[in-house]
Amino acid sequence: MIDEIDRHADEIMGISKTILTHPESGFKEHKTSALAEGVLNDLGIETRNGLGITGVKGRLEGSSPGPSILVMGELDSNLVPQHPLADPETGTAHACGHHCQIGNMLGVAYGLVRSGVMTELAGGVNFIAVPAEEFLELEYRTELREAGKIEFLGGKPELIALGEVDDSDICMLTHATTDPPSFSIGKTNNGMVGKTIRYAGYASHAGGSPHLGTNALNAAEVALAAIHAQRDTFKDEDQIRIHPIITRGGSVVNAVPDDVRMETYVRGATFEAILDANAKVDRALRAGAMGVGAEVEIATVPGYLPYHESPDLAAVWRANAVALVGEDEIAEGGHSGGSTDMGDMSYLMPTIQPYASGATGRGHSEDYIVTDYEKAVINPAKAMAMTVVDLLHDGAKGATNVLENFVPEMTKETYLATMRDLFTTRSYTE
Repeated sequence: MIDEIDRHADEIMGISKTILTHPESGFKEHKTSALAEGVLNDLGIETRNGLGITGVKGRLEGSSPGPSILVMGELDSNLVPQHPLADPETGTAHACGHHCQIGNMLGVAYGLVRSGVMTELAGGVNFIAVPAEEFLELEYRTELREAGKIEFLGGKPELIALGEVDDSDICMLTHATTDPPSFSIGKTNNGMVGKTIRYAGYASHAGGSPHLGTNALNAAEVALAAIHAQRDTFKDEDQIRIHPIITRGGSVVNAVPDDVRMETYVRGATFEAILDANAKVDRALRAGAMGVGAEVEIATVPGYLPYHESPDLAAVWRANAVALVGEDEIAEGGHSGGSTDMGDMSYLMPTIQPYASGATGRGHSEDYIVTDYEKAVINPAKAMAMTVVDLLHDGAKGATNVLENFVPEMTKETYLATMRDLFTTRSYTE
């Protein structure tokens, strides 16, 4: 199986490099989706497409009944117009390495199909190319939701709601990173909710009669200061991160701003900490409106749950990674203030998201470049393919052991109810 991945390494790395040159943001990844589907079809894997607009799913069957392993890759890019490989029209660029994820996911498929090893395994393997992991363009995604095209604004929550992971028992995805050594495992991530805010004031001539207006930009500035004033109320262990931006600051310079828009995330290490911080942010946003006599509309949407991994599944993967690159090339991950919808998966089933080096620069920035595709694509494909085999061989004893020791934090029904309750839109004048 490893020999087959090596034999097709140039093809697999070429897939990632092709995706790199055609970046697409979330729920718009039509070219990337078609490419991933074409490769799966060429390997003889039947697929379904259009899942969450652009998602693609295929399945390999083993020789007997058993658990199903879900191998995922993310289709979308970031919006980084300054990146040297950014699309000049859209500003999209692969500044997070998702192009490598699709490559290493498909590399697993190459290894399992070309080697014929599925005849020796129980259960099955699902492959899903997932849309919209980066939580961007909230206004656009809200429009999709209002049009009934999606329910959730992130790819994996949408696929969960659609029932596309119901036939999977264990989940894995490998993410590219700039950090040495070759691999890391054990990382945790913050969860988050997303917010869009609109301050409505009254326009008036900014020079001749500003006293007749109500300045919505001043309301936003007061709110930003009030949010900042909350920071010493957050406990260190809760890892709270709040980082608002103003997306519209007014219409013309000679009029009192009457329409000001903001976006922010509220992140935290636990769901309870996120809810607490979110309430404080709402209070600060209301204070901005009250301070200048404006109106504020606050729309909150569910983002992602905090990510944590299955230690039993991580142990199986780690043994394979050590066999590939040696003990010294495996690092233990810490906590990240960033967020991923793999957190949602980790609440429902045993999940891991190892990291593979091969990139340089800063994630989500113009200097993020994958320089070593062997490390970022081929090595992860091998480690995940070996893990699939270890989980499903011998009647799937490995997978059974992982599942027996796992207690989900939520059922699917509880998860969906919790996430749906987070959708709120409220207006305040005081």
